[in-house]
Amino acid sequence: MGKTCKTQPRPQRQQGKEPGQRQGKSAHRCRGVGKIKETAQQRIPTGDRPSVFGDCGKSSPESSAHITQQTVHTGEKPYRCAECGKSFSQSTTLINHQRIHTGETPYTCLICGKSFRYSSVLATHQRKHSGEKPYKCPECPKTFSGSGNFNRHQKMHTGEKPFKCTECGKSFREGYHLVSHQRMHTGEKPYGCTDCGKHFSDTAGLIIHQRIHTGEKPYMCPTCGISFVQPSQLVRHQRIHTGEKPYKCLTCGKSFRDKSLLNQHQRIHTGERPYKCLTCGKSFRYSSALTIHQRKHTGEKPYKCPECGKSFSNITIFNGHRKIHTGEKPFKCCDCGKSFRRRPDLKIHQRTHTGEKPYKCPTCGKTYRCSSHLSKHQRTHTGKKSSKCPASARAK
Repeated sequence: MGKTCKTQPRPQRQQGKEPGQRQGKSAHRCRGVGKIKETAQQRIPTGDRPSVFGDCGKSSPESSAHITQQTVHTGEKPYRCAECGKSFSQSTTLINHQRIHTGETPYTCLICGKSFRYSSVLATHQRKHSGEKPYKCPECPKTFSGSGNFNRHQKMHTGEKPFKCTECGKSFREGYHLVSHQRMHTGEKPYGCTDCGKHFSDTAGLIIHQRIHTGEKPYMCPTCGISFVQPSQLVRHQRIHTGEKPYKCLTCGKSFRDKSLLNQHQRIHTGERPYKCLTCGKSFRYSSALTIHQRKHTGEKPYKCPECGKSFSNITIFNGHRKIHTGEKPFKCCDCGKSFRRRPDLKIHQRTHTGEKPYKCPTCGKTYRCSSHLSKHQRTHTGKKSSKCPASARAK
């Protein structure tokens, strides 16, 4: 734990000497590092601050503070952790660090009983109870209880992303986001679930996953009462009630409730397919589409209908199938009143009213309402025939 420093008694002041004239040596021995520091101490009247540092001009009345300040300029780190070997310039910093190894959390919240390693973290936590948010963004009305969240938020306005991946060039606002991202390249997943053994690249992913086992959904919508596993899910959901769509495509003007949907949409314009199957080489716009595709190679069909026993590799198709048994058609067209089992079917239908045809043939420029119609048309250019149903062939 903490290292204490004992100071030998100062020599008695000689007769006839005024305060501030007598200089003596005192030996500071730090038990934790086995190091002796000899420093000249000067007796001074109360209120004077004679120790001035040449590098920054800062002054201190205590020789121990003088030593600490000097280590800032010299880069000296005399306090070493016996557990991991990490070194520090101040003994207090070493004491705080050692709590990582001991698990000690000496600072306890008197309201909820939660304990923390550092007093600064306790102070930030207590603002949750008091509602205090002293950090206000000068760009927008948002306020924060902690300086860390406040500093991260400000980078949204400045666009600053100082942490860059050397593999793919992608940049991040926070260093820990870069560390998590780099595990996508290395395949490292150091955080394992004790219930099912599934591994994750960061602790946030593990915490969210564990709520599948516990059933915990701590984030509740105050409007309709629906609860969510992640806070980001709640934020996106609440935009259904407000109608807010803050993310706009600069190419076609279409707006979206969250940024991930905008990023996915923009791949329609760019043609980007960043997710590649290592088995057959086929590429996809979305990671979820690659996951579903890979089940064709593995034969996995994890979604089984309790009514008829039929299994599916795709949860969307599975949910659509279940509505066959219930007769449910929850997606209704506001223009003509026609109802559909699946939301994608409604979106395609609505294009008959709007005239929208977002799928364009790169060969002849012809446009279509849905991607399946475009795929069928493109076969007229390639000469490739679609696979016929064996039942229909027998019927002929």
